[in-house]
Amino acid sequence: MFRTLLFLQLVALAVFAGDENVKGRWETFDDETGKAKSIIRLYVEKGELKGAVDSLLPWPGKSPDRVCEECSDERKGKPIRGMTVLWGMKSHGSSWEDGRILDPGNGKIYRCKLTISQDGKTLTVRGFIGFSLLGRSQQWKRVE
Repeated sequence: MFRTLLFLQLVALAVFAGDENVKGRWETFDDETGKAKSIIRLYVEKGELKGAVDSLLPWPGKSPDRVCEECSDERKGKPIRGMTVLWGMKSHGSSWEDGRILDPGNGKIYRCKLTISQDGKTLTVRGFIGFSLLGRSQQWKRVE
């Protein structure tokens, strides 16, 4: 009985530590150039992980006040800064799954999976359509 209770406490601690560990500000990078392009703030609301654009980093030829021209829903023409681009993520131990991510560059919404590194400094963000095998991954870096 004692071992069972101890095990359940350790599992609960691991789950809640994962919740806390993923929250915060993350720097995103352009797939083609590798240059930093934005800061995303991840937060948990009602058990769901969400992410909003905290800031857009300077980009040659682009306004810092960009809007989502390619979005086809209510976000069309709205400022990207402050926009929720990640939602519906549920904790699955060491990863977050079952959510969606918006690419404001093309207006497309993808299924998403997030996995944080053991040191808590790198977040692997996998966006995909259908199956996780049919997608691409990005590495986001924690902003200290």
